[in-house]
Formats: sequence, C-alpha cells, structure tokens
Amino acid sequence: MVEHFFQCPYCWEEISMILDESIRKQTYIEDCEVCCNPIEVTPTFEYGELTAFDAQSIEQ
Repeated sequence: MVEHFFQCPYCWEEISMILDESIRKQTYIEDCEVCCNPIEVTPTFEYGELTAFDAQSIEQ
C-alpha cells in the first residue's frame, strides 16, 4: 500500500489516499476526506511504482 497526496478537484484541499500498488491500473470512486464530495480516482502502477494518477470530479 502506498500513500499518495493530491489536491481535491472540489475544495482544492490537499488530501491523501492509500493506494494498492498490486493492481496495475484501476478506477474507482472515493469521497474527499475534507468536503465529502465523490472523486473518480485512477492510479496506474508499473513494477510497484506509481506512474500516473488522475483525480476528477464526477460532475458533468
């Protein structure tokens, strides 16, 4: 497990999430720990290292 810090796309606060590096690429929804809005998170790992990370609001 890897802790990753990033900026919430809603409230702009820096938050962290624990990511599972054993799964190469995944997409899931997790709520912001500050404002509780849902964030679509897409981390990508190669050889156990985070190579890409995207966090988007789910609003249209």
